[in-house]
Amino acid sequence: MDFSVEELAALLGGQFVSDGEPRVRIRRAASVADAEEGDVTFLSNSRYLPALRSCQATAALVPADFREQIRTAAIRVDDPAGAFAGVLERFAPAPIRAEPGVHPSAVVVGNAALGEHVSIGPCVVIEPGAQIGARTVIHAGSYIGHEARIGADCEIGQRVTVGARCLIGDRVNLHSGVVIGSDGFGFELKEGRHVKIPQTGTVQIDNDVEVGANTTIDRARFGRTWIGAGTKIDNLVQIAHNVVLGQHCIICAQVGISGSTRLGNYVVLGGQTGVIGHIELGDGVQAGAQSGISKSHPPGTILWGSPAAPLRQMKQQMARVARLDKLVERVRHLEQDATRGNSLPGCM
Repeated sequence: MDFSVEELAALLGGQFVSDGEPRVRIRRAASVADAEEGDVTFLSNSRYLPALRSCQATAALVPADFREQIRTAAIRVDDPAGAFAGVLERFAPAPIRAEPGVHPSAVVVGNAALGEHVSIGPCVVIEPGAQIGARTVIHAGSYIGHEARIGADCEIGQRVTVGARCLIGDRVNLHSGVVIGSDGFGFELKEGRHVKIPQTGTVQIDNDVEVGANTTIDRARFGRTWIGAGTKIDNLVQIAHNVVLGQHCIICAQVGISGSTRLGNYVVLGGQTGVIGHIELGDGVQAGAQSGISKSHPPGTILWGSPAAPLRQMKQQMARVARLDKLVERVRHLEQDATRGNSLPGCM
């Protein structure tokens, strides 16, 4: 599929403002750095303007107030990034859709219940008492444990494990390798040995949650580990037993959240952030990448550093650290001056 520049502008509700040829065809979408002739790209951040000026793209989606002169055909739109996302969908290959039905190699045991138009892929195992909602797709090699419940319109990727009695809402997307309901990491030291504490609870994941590849969410010691509606979790995240995540949180890659910690709604944790157990982060808390959060923080706090502190405080500390070399040099000179003064004749 391809479009002329003017057709693309009309499709996006944008304004074609270049002196270029409006009938030139657009065949692909690409970033500013990679775009070539026949591509459309976009500019949503002015820092990339120098790259756009030298870009070989045929057309560029630019902000509505864009007035720069560029050799690329410009299409003004209200939201270049959003418009570009729509363009990507139009140029992308047709999505691969799983056909309803149960693959012959799948094992659906006992009284497991499958909703209408589900798709069960090769080598899937669904244990007794499990329930799978309508139109849900379970891809090859996944395991659904005893009495687990998965809602409607979910997509369960390859080699996913959903443990016994775990509850998955509607429109949940679990990417490849996700493990839901692994045992919580609980031990007590008795007579010089680590003795396992039974993990008898479950995991509840509410509607519209997405969980990235190879993320693990442990079952609760008792009660539930709970992921709120609309929360998005990146790859390689570890969420421990009895953690509660609020609604619409963003948890980036390689985050670790220790047991019994509670996060409010709209919390954002940058990549590789670590959160100690048994604390609370209020609604809207944000933490920069590699933060080490060791205590509770009220709603709206922006954190950074390890141990994490409010951003303004951390910036002040970093500025002071950056001046330490000069301070050391000043102290050295003062010591030298003091030494020379003490050595003068007549000094006490």
